[in-house]
Amino acid sequence: MSLWQLLIDGGKRLFDPDTPEDPVGNDEACAPDPNDVGFTAAVIGLSAKMAAADGRVSDAEVMMFSRIFRASPEDAAQVRRVFRIAQQTVRGYEAYARKIGKKYSARPCLLEGVLDGLFMIAGADGAVTSDEMDYLRTVAEAFGFDETTFRRIRASHLGPDRDDPYHILGVAHDAAFDDIRRAYRQLMADNHPDRIVGNGAPREFELAAHDKAAAITGAYARIRAERGLIAAN
Repeated sequence: MSLWQLLIDGGKRLFDPDTPEDPVGNDEACAPDPNDVGFTAAVIGLSAKMAAADGRVSDAEVMMFSRIFRASPEDAAQVRRVFRIAQQTVRGYEAYARKIGKKYSARPCLLEGVLDGLFMIAGADGAVTSDEMDYLRTVAEAFGFDETTFRRIRASHLGPDRDDPYHILGVAHDAAFDDIRRAYRQLMADNHPDRIVGNGAPREFELAAHDKAAAITGAYARIRAERGLIAAN
């Protein structure tokens, strides 16, 4: 039986944010606990609510969800049904975000991967509304991310800050280059696709990781060029 069918059969029970949570294990990599169906249900619930944050769910958003979570074409109908179930039974997306944010607070790269996926769904139809941005910021806060971190993640995906390389790296415009280089290296260490997958993150995070790594590398290159440090590393 496919994951989609299990989620559909589970219905409202799986999408109930008040379902008791299991204690988190000691693994601090990028992966959820094995067989954590509650995490899967919470992510799908957050994704469905993200798609509906502007009052409608577009086909592009459903397709992006399927792409991120690598649903096969024959599962398309089930994906749409999962979205409908989640939309009908979610009583508040904050509960989903708080639940997995608390459980996986020691695994920020896992939580950032979830937020990356939500950004991709938000931008799938070509525009991110103010309601969608408010939703994303609230989820980020529930995950324990501060405003600087949220701004960096947002800038690596979309919005007016996308063209500001300093925002992408999460550093001040007047930061010393040594600090910028350290920030770049740390971000690449944290977000390199091979490392994320190697640390046990779900394969569905790989697509977002490639996009983010490219944005981080491009931002660093632009700052080097602006400061006349093309040969810097």
